[in-house]
Amino acid sequence: MVKNNIEVDVKVKLLEAGKTQQQLGEEIGTTGQYINRVLKKNGGIVNDTFVKMMDALGYNIVLTYEKKD
Repeated sequence: MVKNNIEVDVKVKLLEAGKTQQQLGEEIGTTGQYINRVLKKNGGIVNDTFVKMMDALGYNIVLTYEKKD
């Protein structure tokens, strides 16, 4: 099980950075529309198979974020 809501985390980090999905898309070589589709995708950003494997092995997935210096 993924303990984070990664989609919400990305949106919060966008707000904290004062950036739009369009700006983020341009920075990583894609579009704001693509970023939006990824964030709204059923199953989320993390691969469902990966989540199932870790769950079967008895692990929860917990992500932490560290701001780069």
